[in-house]
Order: sequence, then structure tokens, then C-alpha cells
Amino acid sequence: MPSRTSPHCHGRQMNSLLADLLAALDPTELAGDVGISPDPWQADLLTSTSRKILVLCSRQSGKSTTAALLGLHTALYERGDVLLVSPSQRQSSELFRKLRDHYAAMPHRPELVTESATTLEFRAGGRIISLPGAESTVRGFSGAKAIIVDEASRVPDSMMASLRPILATSGGRLIALSTPAGKRGWFYRGWIEGHDWHRITITADQCPRISPEFLADELAELGSLLYRQEYLCEFVDDSEALFPTHLIDACFRDDCPSLWPR
Repeated sequence: MPSRTSPHCHGRQMNSLLADLLAALDPTELAGDVGISPDPWQADLLTSTSRKILVLCSRQSGKSTTAALLGLHTALYERGDVLLVSPSQRQSSELFRKLRDHYAAMPHRPELVTESATTLEFRAGGRIISLPGAESTVRGFSGAKAIIVDEASRVPDSMMASLRPILATSGGRLIALSTPAGKRGWFYRGWIEGHDWHRITITADQCPRISPEFLADELAELGSLLYRQEYLCEFVDDSEALFPTHLIDACFRDDCPSLWPR
């Protein structure tokens, strides 16, 4: 006689399938699974279906946490390559670490076939690769489901020119998150002039985890100009700044030379 599945077991299977379907359709379900309750702006980003998204955000607003969630969800449910790009290897590694933490917190983790310092690859399909913002590291990739660029305002135009063709045949998404870094570069132009971008803004006073007392201290320490850039998400002109943007950008690169030769 054919074996019978008990109603109790059948019910568990149906609940599991339903939970997986809900997670596939709504990335905020994955956020809940790993213990994160998204802020409204984070939910907006996670559920957006736009192919091109710019997120202008304050320091400590949770942008890297959200970017990592989005990358993990895309790899798991769209089963393609997800590239994580930042100006330096250190920043890319930090974003990748947060993504791995999300994966480790999943109650039912999908099986991996590859796990390294820069790559997660799932048996069911989907791969996440962490890359620093150098042209030589991205050439050769194609057909990505998503490219997620952290600290995007500090990724140079030449790098973006190498990244965009990766999405040419896949219909993949480009998601860029950053604090401002002067009135120049592809991120600034996209924010000011690009009409085909979905734009999301989160200033520090909109983030429930940042206290007014902390912001008052930061304003006193940083001064108005830097505070407006780092916490109010204003694009400050280089002519107003104490240090030109290109000097600050150099500090984000892996090849930044030491000011004091050893």
C-alpha cells in the first residue's frame, strides 16, 4: 500500500512552502527571519521593483545592513550573481561580513557549495561576490541579477563605466547607497539630473536609532558644513569645504599612500 503522509506532517510542509513563498515575494519577511524590523525607508528599498535605485543616507542609518539583506534575498530567490562593490576592499569586506551574518541568522539556511572570504555560492543557485572598487576586478563578469554599490558617491565614474555593461543582457538591477561627497561624479549627477532613478533619502533625524543628543554633539564637533554632508545628506560644494573632496576620496582607496613615509 502507498505510504500516507499524516495531516500534521502535511500541514508543516504547507506552512514551510507558504513561508518560503512569502519570503520570495517580500524581502521584509527575510529581514524578520534574521531579527531585523525594517524602518520605513528600509522597507521601501527592500520592496522596490525599480531597476535603478539611488539611496542618499546619513551615517549610521543602516544602509549597509539593508544592502546586505537585499543582496542575500536577490541571490536566494532570483538565483543569479550579486556583486557587492565598494571603494575599497576593506569596505567591501565589511559589507560582505554583514551579509554573511544575515545568512548565519536564517532559521533554515540554504546549503552552500562555496564559502570564502569574498564569495558565497548556494547549491540551489545564486552567488554573492564581494569586490573592491577597481576596474580590473569587475571586468569578466556578466549577467548579474544585481549590482549593489556601497559608498557609491566615492566610486569613480570610470568604475561605473565598467560595471554597467554587466547588466546589459540580464535585466539586472543597480542599487547605489551613499552619503554625499561633493557636487560631482556619477552619483551626484544621477541624483540631480537622472529622471529614471528611484530615489530614497534618509537623514539622521529620520533614523530612530540616532538620538537628538548624539546629533547635537556631532554638530558641535564637526561644524555645520561636515554635519550637513554626513547627517543631513546635503551635497556640499568643494569651495565650501575645509578639505577638497578628492583628498577625502583618496582615504577610501586601498592604494592611498601614507602621509608620513616609513
